[in-house]
Amino acid sequence: MKIQCQNVEEYLQNVPQERQISMHTLRRTLLENIPQGFEECISYDMIGYVVPHAIYPKGYHCNPKLPLPFCHIASQKNFIALYHMGIYADPKLHDWFVKEYPKHSKYRLDMGKSCVRFKKPDQIPYALIAELIRRVSVEDWIALYTYHYTST
Repeated sequence: MKIQCQNVEEYLQNVPQERQISMHTLRRTLLENIPQGFEECISYDMIGYVVPHAIYPKGYHCNPKLPLPFCHIASQKNFIALYHMGIYADPKLHDWFVKEYPKHSKYRLDMGKSCVRFKKPDQIPYALIAELIRRVSVEDWIALYTYHYTST
């Protein structure tokens, strides 16, 4: 499901009704817990949390005109998604999240590389996501990103 929009509020207005509360709660969880320096925007047709060019002028190596992506949330066709690049790039963070997940949810973890899928809007473990988002500062993400994805 691709939601065409100009800003976060417009994105949220176009989320299916049955996902409205979950998407608003997920966004609020991220906004209340994301470390200082990340910026909310629309990125890749999703709600994104990025490192702005003012902090990391090089931008994203695949397209330097874009700010460095970190985390996104989206209402996809069959699920709500949390895309967290730290889980993909940091094996310790990944392992911690996989170990903690069953303590916060009765549902099986449905996860790809950076994508955590929630097929039932009521299954989102907000407290765990809050803890996950607090674990990576802007400085930590830039260091991890430059180590893995750039030659400098």
